Amino acid sequence: MVALSALALAPSAWLWSGSDGRVGTVESAPQAPVAVVFGAGLFGTEPSPYLAHRLDAALELYRQHKVRAILVTGDNGRTDYDETDTMRGYLIDRGVPAVKVVGDYAGFDTWDSCTRARRIFGVDRALLVSQTFHVRRALALCEAAGIDSYGVGVEEWHDITWYYGGFREIPGAGKALLNTVLRSDPTFLGPHEDGISRALEQ
Repeated sequence: MVALSALALAPSAWLWSGSDGRVGTVESAPQAPVAVVFGAGLFGTEPSPYLAHRLDAALELYRQHKVRAILVTGDNGRTDYDETDTMRGYLIDRGVPAVKVVGDYAGFDTWDSCTRARRIFGVDRALLVSQTFHVRRALALCEAAGIDSYGVGVEEWHDITWYYGGFREIPGAGKALLNTVLRSDPTFLGPHEDGISRALEQ
């Protein structure tokens, strides 16, 4: 039983050991061209509280001139569910110019978001914005995808959602380790998009 537990937790230990010195806050984050914000669900047509907190952190990074563009990556796999446009609208409504907020509509999971950010949008250096329980996995996957990354961890109250999110990271870490080994194509690849390059030219 002890051996099985150690084996199950080994990928999580790998994530923590590999992210030393590369996870912090909005205040400690270095400058980078792009912030990547990962989807975290909607409440109807509005961002969930966790997603809103991620977007607020990205907004602060932009206001502090730590990033010059924001890539929002989420699930738009159904016509009645559009994380990406909701995320874009949230930031635009709060003063970020529309050209500076680029949407990835096929960020179906963290690996898809990371590898598409590199291969479709040409991101090679970024600040990754997510809750603290998830940002280390995002960091490992984006690094594996070829993005020089720094994780901006968003703190939350330790409510039932936080505990559930943290529990999900145990199998998530195992999947992340597999992703870094296989380097598989995302669910949907598609053609190159120039939204980020245009945002950085403005």
